[in-house]
Amino acid sequence: MPSLHILESHTAKILGKPLRLQEYGVGIFKTIATKSALKKSIKKNLVLVNGEIATTATFIYGTEIITLLEDKNTKKHKKIVLSLEVVFEDNYLAIINKPPGILVSGNSFKTIVNALEQNITKSNLPDAVAPKPVHRLDYPTTGLLVIGKTSASIIALNKLFENKEITKTYIAVTIGKMKDSGSITEPIDGKKATSKYQIIKTVISNRFQYLNWVELTPETGRKHQLRKHFLSIGNPILGDPTYFLKNLKLKGKGLYLHAYSLEFMHPFTNKKITFIKNPPFKFNSIFEGNKKSIV
Repeated sequence: MPSLHILESHTAKILGKPLRLQEYGVGIFKTIATKSALKKSIKKNLVLVNGEIATTATFIYGTEIITLLEDKNTKKHKKIVLSLEVVFEDNYLAIINKPPGILVSGNSFKTIVNALEQNITKSNLPDAVAPKPVHRLDYPTTGLLVIGKTSASIIALNKLFENKEITKTYIAVTIGKMKDSGSITEPIDGKKATSKYQIIKTVISNRFQYLNWVELTPETGRKHQLRKHFLSIGNPILGDPTYFLKNLKLKGKGLYLHAYSLEFMHPFTNKKITFIKNPPFKFNSIFEGNKKSIV
């Protein structure tokens, strides 16, 4: 059992019916904003109910004292030095421009999560937490990534994503002849998935026949959805190292997929906000005559 250093304590309200701790406990601690984070703390024996170690099977009825302990055995990692472009920031959230070739989170040292603290100003609100991404972008994908800065904002932003109240638009360069617009509904890993697209412009390519500047709007958020969807219709995204057609793999240029815009109602100011970040220069170079050996 970890050292008994109490971080936070909460008295459970009286409930109409009992709830599992991992359901009731989301948002009760300032330093744990998500269900998955709470579950991890429970599994590490860091949560007590009435002084006893809780489990994921513990039920809350009301009036219990729920305590969060600090894990003294957690190793402190050295800080990564990585400058990130901050597109927007207030006391509740931030939006950054994710560079290519870096994981958002995970066990690697070089991740967006590990670099956030040095790039994002800590909120001065009472429920401030370490800044945390509230959605994901693939390792090779660039563009806009939403960061929560408080416990309440992380919960609220997650709810907006769950309810599909955040509109995300991507820019991609796809390979081959395509219809001007369309909707792809191929299931991803057995789950419903929908991606809509609109071609903005097309150029002739000696190597790929056609290259298309495409605006994409995913209506669901499956893993690698856009990349899998465009391969499924025979128009893979240029530079994709995983989802490609034989003899049409572009190496050394990175993936031509960029999270271009975000539109949503700010959960605390109630103002509709739109953020746009143009894709890297390599996208434009294909369509402005500077094609070199790519096409």
